[in-house]
Amino acid sequence: MAGAEIENQTSVQMFILLGFPGTWYFRISLAVMFSIMYFLTIVGNMSVIALVCTHPWLHTPMYFFLCNLSFLEIWYTTACVPKAIGVMFGKSQTISFTGCILQLYFIFSLGSTECLILAVMAYDRYLAICRPLRYSSLMDSTFSAQLALISWLCGFLAISVLASLISRLSFCGPNIINHFFCDIDSWIVLSCTDTSLVELATFIISINVLLGSCAITLVSYIYIISTICKIPPAQGRQKAFSTCSAHLTVVTIWYGSTIFLYVKPSAQNSLDLNKIVNVFNTIVTPLLNPFIYTLRNKEVKEALAKAFFIDCCLLI
Repeated sequence: MAGAEIENQTSVQMFILLGFPGTWYFRISLAVMFSIMYFLTIVGNMSVIALVCTHPWLHTPMYFFLCNLSFLEIWYTTACVPKAIGVMFGKSQTISFTGCILQLYFIFSLGSTECLILAVMAYDRYLAICRPLRYSSLMDSTFSAQLALISWLCGFLAISVLASLISRLSFCGPNIINHFFCDIDSWIVLSCTDTSLVELATFIISINVLLGSCAITLVSYIYIISTICKIPPAQGRQKAFSTCSAHLTVVTIWYGSTIFLYVKPSAQNSLDLNKIVNVFNTIVTPLLNPFIYTLRNKEVKEALAKAFFIDCCLLI
């Protein structure tokens, strides 16, 4: 009954994703670049998961959360990039109403979960650096699993409310989405009914999920940096800074672009600018995460070197 009601309200059942308009050479070049970045993202994040799973000394809460982040990034970029590549090749520009809702739901649910996972990772580093003597008892395997589960559940439940509201909007035409995936702002622009409730829900969810997790991360790092500055150099200040700077790099890129896009009371006019910023969220950040954590983390580099050495010995 509910499905029939939505169908009666919505005359447009198919949408066309515009992607990045331009010459054929420009679109093909962009598609090739996206394909390479997508491949590296999948390989990089799967490598992180494989390294952590196969090396017992990496079985700690920090690397457990890193595995959650890598697993999330694989599906986050998969929900968006393959379709975007098809759009740029001009082979798969159409998407159904249901397909668009599902894509929006998974992209934003995974994005919300990433915000919460990053906050949990910051809290984990706070306990490890500011409460080192109590860290093992406070952040045990049970508590870390509970934090990860809560992050996943809250991320998906929050966006289910928003997706439900968007599915009730009416679309009378045009049906061209000026984006490379089904973004919230694009739906708001195309709807021929009142979107104030959707915009309000987007704003409230953004404030709670995005700014809430950002506040936890910020407060955690204020305490972390304050504590690190009190550590004598001989006691590992450089190691602490190295570990935390990797996380801070990821956090800055992610929160900077996401807050720009979604923490606003109404839809922005410049959808073209939103597309460019969304590239950082959906493609650049998932690609950088495994490399940033690998290159800035001594334990992961040692695991990589050991794995590479074993592979070389087997080949010989």
